[in-house]
Amino acid sequence: MRHVPRLALAAAVCFSLATSSALASTMYRYKDDNGRMVISNTVPSESSTRGYEILNTQGRVVDVVEPAPTAEEIAAREAEKKRKAQAEKQREEDAELLRTFSHPNDAVRALHRKLQELDSLVQLKRGNISVIESQLEEQQSKAADLERAGREVPENLTTRIERLHAQIREIEKEIAVQNMETQAIRATYEQKIERLEAITGENRTLSLEPQTKTPTQEARRAD
Repeated sequence: MRHVPRLALAAAVCFSLATSSALASTMYRYKDDNGRMVISNTVPSESSTRGYEILNTQGRVVDVVEPAPTAEEIAAREAEKKRKAQAEKQREEDAELLRTFSHPNDAVRALHRKLQELDSLVQLKRGNISVIESQLEEQQSKAADLERAGREVPENLTTRIERLHAQIREIEKEIAVQNMETQAIRATYEQKIERLEAITGENRTLSLEPQTKTPTQEARRAD
């Protein structure tokens, strides 16, 4: 039974030799720093970045390791990736736009409604200013009468006048902000309308400016 360990040892030695032989048979083909083709069982790190080929025992190529990308290639890949992302974003935005408006004129009408709504708010604020200005004129007239009579203007009257001035300034600021928002909304809708014309192939036939109704038209509408 002593021959069994010897057989096991021999098998282990044969396996080890076969493994070593297989590893030793792996060869690589690459270009060195001078551009010359080299075949070796190792690849220097400086050459591996240029890519190399793996050969079998018959010298045939069994695998190819591509060169590391250059800075220009990396930049080009990133640019292409960004372009595709932007194209996908544009496609989604176009789909959403078409779900809302089927024709450029639909967006023009929506713009008209929005502008008329915003204009109504501004007119309301201007009406408030007119009311406050009337109150201010009345209070200032009282103060002027007192001054002409040589009497001192009461502090509460002065405070009331200052408060009315402040209210007018505050509403004027609100109107200024409203006008800025109106311009931003107009610009947004104009971009939507232009994009709709591009993706539908149809041109708007309506003016971007909403038509103001004459008093006669308003009276007819009321009838």
